[in-house]
Amino acid sequence: MYNNLIAIVAISFAIVGSIWGIGNLISQNNSNNTTTVKQTGLTLIAQDDRFNKTNPDIYVKKGMPLRINILNKDFRRHDFVINELNLNTGYMSTDQQVTLAIASNSKGTFEYYCSLHPDKMRGKVIIEN
Repeated sequence: MYNNLIAIVAISFAIVGSIWGIGNLISQNNSNNTTTVKQTGLTLIAQDDRFNKTNPDIYVKKGMPLRINILNKDFRRHDFVINELNLNTGYMSTDQQVTLAIASNSKGTFEYYCSLHPDKMRGKVIIEN
């Protein structure tokens, strides 16, 4: 009886995991770079000369720091720079991760980019109320 219960639980987890994985594959949207991110913390993955595949707009509440983890999953070096906010991760090697916080008491739109690949790796940080 106990072994049957364990088997049922294990099979249930496998089915739910499979459905979740298939759902994520079906619902992926890689068509443009208009993706926006609104949350209290996020991870940006530098890979294939993009941040998170779409260089998303990053929304930050005025006066509320937003923690960002930048992870380099490329075989090339990358960095993350916002000149106007004096943020610069420095060059990151493969699998290196840097955590920083974006914070400002002023509203505005600021550009982020990778200084090594600025033509492909750039986006906006929008600080709003």
